[in-house]
Amino acid sequence: MNGRADYREPNAEVPRPIPHIGADYIPTEEERRVFAECNDESFWFRSVPLAATSMLITQGLISKGILSSHPKYGSIPKLIFACIMGYFAGKLSYVKTCQEKFKNLENSPLGEALRSGQARRSSPTGHYSQKSKYDSNVSGHSSFVTSPAPDNVEKEMLPHYEPIPFSASMNESTPTGITDHIAQVKVNKYGDTWDE
Repeated sequence: MNGRADYREPNAEVPRPIPHIGADYIPTEEERRVFAECNDESFWFRSVPLAATSMLITQGLISKGILSSHPKYGSIPKLIFACIMGYFAGKLSYVKTCQEKFKNLENSPLGEALRSGQARRSSPTGHYSQKSKYDSNVSGHSSFVTSPAPDNVEKEMLPHYEPIPFSASMNESTPTGITDHIAQVKVNKYGDTWDE
């Protein structure tokens, strides 16, 4: 060891810089094609089936009397709600598949950002790693990431708070420790006052 602070092992891999993908990013033609493909596939293969299924289940529950229908609008509000929830559930369920499609793109800054983000989360923590010890808990769970033991997470992430020594509720059945002191003031016929 030569005593330098930037000493690296001979076979250590130098992490590449992650491309900045912000709100001003303009996708490439290939990325636009994948966006359109993901939007189309998530709609037809996930959102439509889940929306239709949730509406059928909701209508079945209303028909059996498990759910009640609205007195004025009938089952329509519940069916619309079920349709919207099914639509968004379908869109959300396709996110991982769409990310994989972007990761498979070559010469794509967005794909490179996703690949380098995955590599950073799955690389072992070491002296030169850019990974924070909280990355696996904040950025989502991956099958490649081993998270710390649950008791260590609590000790590292959560601040220690002291218990509150008084009641937080203000109902009349619990004492609050607040007393009202009303001074008894007497007034004579001449208007003089004094405390008692």
